[in-house]
Amino acid sequence: MLEIILKILFWFLIFLMVNTYFLYPILIWFLSKLKSTPQKKIENYSPAVSILISAYNEEKVIEKRVKNLLSQNYDKNLIEIIVGSDCSTDKTNEILSRLVTEFPQVKVFLFNERKGKAGVLNDLYKFASNDILIFTDANTEFESNAIRNLVKHFQDPSIGGVSGRLVLIEKKIHQKKGVEEKKYWEYETFIKKSEGDLGILIGANGGIFAIRKSLFSEIPTDKPVTDDFYLSLSVIKKGYKFIYESLAIGFEEVAKDLSSEFNRKIRFAATNFQTITFFKSLLLNKNLILSYAFWSHKILRWFLPQVMLVVFVINIFLIPADNVYLVTFLIQLLFYLLALIGYLFNILKVRFGLLSLLFYFLMTNIALLGGFIRFLRKKHSVIWQSTAR
Repeated sequence: MLEIILKILFWFLIFLMVNTYFLYPILIWFLSKLKSTPQKKIENYSPAVSILISAYNEEKVIEKRVKNLLSQNYDKNLIEIIVGSDCSTDKTNEILSRLVTEFPQVKVFLFNERKGKAGVLNDLYKFASNDILIFTDANTEFESNAIRNLVKHFQDPSIGGVSGRLVLIEKKIHQKKGVEEKKYWEYETFIKKSEGDLGILIGANGGIFAIRKSLFSEIPTDKPVTDDFYLSLSVIKKGYKFIYESLAIGFEEVAKDLSSEFNRKIRFAATNFQTITFFKSLLLNKNLILSYAFWSHKILRWFLPQVMLVVFVINIFLIPADNVYLVTFLIQLLFYLLALIGYLFNILKVRFGLLSLLFYFLMTNIALLGGFIRFLRKKHSVIWQSTAR
């Protein structure tokens, strides 16, 4: 009897793994082609926008970021840029103070104590004058038509949020160091677009997204959450669509190395686990496609490390039962061995496509497990600090 239970559990968990990374992306893409409807467009629809930026020690990029926003193919009189410096200790405050005198569209708030990104955004929201809020990061750069393409969808009252497309680029000195991150992000982008076509985007790109000011929900500051993920789900929870616009493009550099990316993933995993505790109603929502997306794209994927461990242990017990379980066990061992070789190649600064991707996949899941442990131990902080790039 125990053997039968273990076999059923083993194959059920295998199915969940396959669903998360293969079946779900294919099915959500297929559904998006069946259900998505073209957006009605009004020529020259240009609402006034307030752009919110939380900055901490961004002296290297903050001036370029502000000027990039003001160089958009959009009426500058309709743009308001609100920057909050989260107790920066470099020259960020000095640069921002100068920019205020040069550009009337810029408002700056210099905080004297660390509030964390969520705390800064909560305060900046109160000073926004316009009905459309655009969120971006200091290290993001918008393509010239990004704002126009981002906000054009708000002519539809059923749409509460729009995410742009974030494109990861590589500095020449970092080329090949972030290849795995970039490839994984392209896979993520494919899923995000399909979800967006259905109006159920599960998590906007933090560097480029917009929501209606009336739908802004104060981001918790007593518990650390992922701000863009929290705001995205808040909009969906209120019954509005959150869509994806491929032509609203933002650029960011990949992490300078896998070590930086690993630490970033642990930090975000911890805050992501905290964030989902605020949206339990989406797990069994009346919109079944939304619930399926939430389970597949987020919940199951984030718990995949635990699933992989359980599958490995069960497989060991089932080896005597049938030769098929010996094969599945050897396949798992081969996967981990190849991922380990990919890690060794990474140390040697050698890239071998498949091995590097297997290592990156395993590294991502180890980071997820580390983030989950940090979440359980409540060791993550609301104080935000950007990844070095």
